Amino acid sequence: MSAFQHDRAVDPSGIIEAMSETSAKPTAITGAEIFVRCLQEEGVEVVFGYPGGAVLHIYDALYRQDKVSHILVRHEQGAVHAAEGYAKSSNQCGVALVTSGPGATNAVTGIADAYMDSVPLVVFTGQVPTNLIGNDAFQEVDTVGITRPCVKHNFLVKDVNDLATTIKKAFYVATTGRPGPVVVDIPKDVTAQTAVFEYPKQIRMRSYNPTTRGHGGQIRKALDLILSAQKPMLYTGGGIILGQASDALTEFTRRLGYPITNTLMGLGGFPASDPLFLGMLGMHGTYEANMAMHYADVVIAIGARFDDRVTGNIEKFCPYAKIVHIDVDPASISKNVKVDVPIVGQVEPVLREMLRELESMNREPDAEDLAAWWRQIEEWRAKDCLKFDRASPIIKPQLVVQKLWELTGGDAIVTSDVGQHQMWAAQFYRFDKPNRWINSGGLGTMGVGLPFAMGAQFANPDATVACITGEASIQMCIQELSTCLQYQLPIKIVNLNNRYLGMVRQWQEFFYQGRYAMSYMDALPDFVKLAESYGHVGMRIEQPGDVEGALREALAMKDRLVFLDFITDQSENVYPMIPAGAGQNEMILV
Repeated sequence: MSAFQHDRAVDPSGIIEAMSETSAKPTAITGAEIFVRCLQEEGVEVVFGYPGGAVLHIYDALYRQDKVSHILVRHEQGAVHAAEGYAKSSNQCGVALVTSGPGATNAVTGIADAYMDSVPLVVFTGQVPTNLIGNDAFQEVDTVGITRPCVKHNFLVKDVNDLATTIKKAFYVATTGRPGPVVVDIPKDVTAQTAVFEYPKQIRMRSYNPTTRGHGGQIRKALDLILSAQKPMLYTGGGIILGQASDALTEFTRRLGYPITNTLMGLGGFPASDPLFLGMLGMHGTYEANMAMHYADVVIAIGARFDDRVTGNIEKFCPYAKIVHIDVDPASISKNVKVDVPIVGQVEPVLREMLRELESMNREPDAEDLAAWWRQIEEWRAKDCLKFDRASPIIKPQLVVQKLWELTGGDAIVTSDVGQHQMWAAQFYRFDKPNRWINSGGLGTMGVGLPFAMGAQFANPDATVACITGEASIQMCIQELSTCLQYQLPIKIVNLNNRYLGMVRQWQEFFYQGRYAMSYMDALPDFVKLAESYGHVGMRIEQPGDVEGALREALAMKDRLVFLDFITDQSENVYPMIPAGAGQNEMILV
């Protein structure tokens, strides 16, 4: 054997070091091997992907190491959604790998979804060789151009010597400031070329320097306003989860004794069991949360972006309030709603600094004003806006979610698709902890629930993971049941089957005089047989009295995926609801 030859089939260190035995200098390795080394340097443990011609060098390098696990999905969209679920449930950066052309375009929906919900992802796409770019080569698309509107940043690597630095930049951009997806497009010839591997320990980018700490003067100005409030309200969003600020927020809220609400993306950022919590805010939020926001005189917005599903008609939004807004992204400040005291910075250190200032100020909120405000809030709360018919002979979807919450002790990781079932999950599964609620808020992507659950289960192998879905959404990525079988993922799928595109039907009932155009699902599969055909357990539940027993049986199967097909009331609507164009005080309650 030559001094330069060694067995490259198995590398217990995790990657081929390729060191010359006659020189102390490192030997150049391929771009594909550099790619794998970069993932290892970043501490990446799991990559979700699907192979193809443009990324075969990378897949070969992945095959020859054992530190980074690759999860073979059944569609590139599933790969990116699974990476999202992994990231959202673990506060780590998700990673996906797809090939060029249709592989990249199939990934775009997941990339856009991550962009809207500020999910830290790095998505690697294969590309045709550099000399063929622009020639309409086989499986070529302009990935950089296509993804530019829906990424935090993207890169096209044309030189193998730039690969390691570019990947370091990608992870840095994806995970700092306001997180988001970053695409790295890698031509096939770059993965075959060789270079000496050197991974930067730190990255500085002149054009990208996110703010971390809030301005001290603005913090003191905000606290003066907050402590002078007669009708205060804390409005918190997904930034609390992304910024790992749940503990700081809980301490801050309890220190003040103020009412608090979460957006859809912020659920779990403050314990739902705490009496200070008024429930979810927005179009399908609680009556008390929306009324308190409408009549508040000071609103403290933390890690939230004033999206249209929260504000309703902006002209009618919080008409009496001065607004404090804390956010890591300066572009979000006064974007949709003009604020009075902006604070740019990461929410956790800003909240910690506010707590320190509170201690030094020796000042408390006015007890009489706060007590009167709480008396008003309790009157709104007494309306019990989430009540439903518990004596119905047909399964009510709210009952299913509530029983799931009870039986899991509120400690499951719950993913959802998009539609009525998503809203019922948000309303009736009461989250006391962050990173337990994984859904598509900004883009509203049907089909995310199952791959989200896959990613969450890989990140939390010992957790109970439940996917709450509907018969329309689940079919959009149902091929991932095959992935679940291959990797033995014990996910519990809770299908609230009302044989309609439920939210579409609800809007058609309310606003289109009951003209149910294309919202009826009249050719559904037998989901029990379909689940069984994939090697899983299937159950069909048609009676309310069987709901709890079926859930208990499914949850007891710790090593099997169980598909529970609940046949629910077709006419049930999600209440409360703020109609389009209405204000937060103009809710439909029944």
